[in-house]
Amino acid sequence: MDDFIRDLPKAELHLHIEGTLEPELMFEIARRNRVPLRFRSVDEVRRAYQFRSLQDFLDIYYEGAKVLLAEQDFYDLTRAYLERAHADGVRHAEISFDPQTHTDRGVAFEAVVTGIHRALADAEHKLRMSSALILCFLRHLTAEAAAATLRQALPYRQWIAAVGLDSSEVGHPPSKFREVFDRAREAGFLTVAHAGEEGPPAYVWEALDQLKALRIDHGVRSLEDPKLIERLLAHHVPLTVCPLSNVKLRVFDAMASHNLKRLLERGVCVTVNSDDPAYFGGYVADNYRAARDALHLTREQIVTLARNSFLASFLSPVEKRGRLEDIDFFLADHPDAR
Repeated sequence: MDDFIRDLPKAELHLHIEGTLEPELMFEIARRNRVPLRFRSVDEVRRAYQFRSLQDFLDIYYEGAKVLLAEQDFYDLTRAYLERAHADGVRHAEISFDPQTHTDRGVAFEAVVTGIHRALADAEHKLRMSSALILCFLRHLTAEAAAATLRQALPYRQWIAAVGLDSSEVGHPPSKFREVFDRAREAGFLTVAHAGEEGPPAYVWEALDQLKALRIDHGVRSLEDPKLIERLLAHHVPLTVCPLSNVKLRVFDAMASHNLKRLLERGVCVTVNSDDPAYFGGYVADNYRAARDALHLTREQIVTLARNSFLASFLSPVEKRGRLEDIDFFLADHPDAR
């Protein structure tokens, strides 16, 4: 069954490329760019991955990201993730990036987006992996800063499919960014948003009503509001859930208490993703396996999660049908996996 989960065709829709920076690559790029780190070794970095909150994680996340300075750094980072994801059965990846994390340090927007885009183009050619790129605004910064980032992104509109919202959720409601999301939609960008992880269900309502988000990143607190669940079902709004991340950040005390299975049984279009896998202890197949073991997911439920990942993606209807057929062919070749 582990091999079945790994090889089952799937999409990953909630993945922060900066969160795939493994300590080994962090040190390699730091040496290349002569950037000092406050950590002395790979082991010391890994020992620091004990988070009490989202902010604890973000502090280390930004420490690692500071080694990324040149286009080649972003290419190497993205390529490393894509190769790992491909080995996990990912056929389509929708990758988020945080340009403000880099431009605020003096890194050119062009270097960030060009490095990532080159790696995505290479993966489509060499690995037959399709992809989409999502620009995320940092919600702990101002709406004016987000608007400035949107302006920087416009020359690269053909490379960026959507805009999103991430970083510290509590105290930074989605409504804060309504105007910049309006402008993004006018420019042709699709919209997603983090909501309902640390923040309340009210943030999910705001993301839907004020940001017109087509899907919600995390959204696990939606079950606290029955009317919100009705809304998600009625409008077929997907949730991009990240089980290992939720446990690592103590949104849930343990995987066994995660509500992924309950959301799935309610009929919500939930998907499984890895969020920031270098920091949270697992890539996408690891998340599937952890959820299966703790929540006793059936083979059929695992397949549903994989189907949902393509249905919730920004692929065209024709592309979605093709990816769903890939699952059907795979299942025909693996009838006995349990």
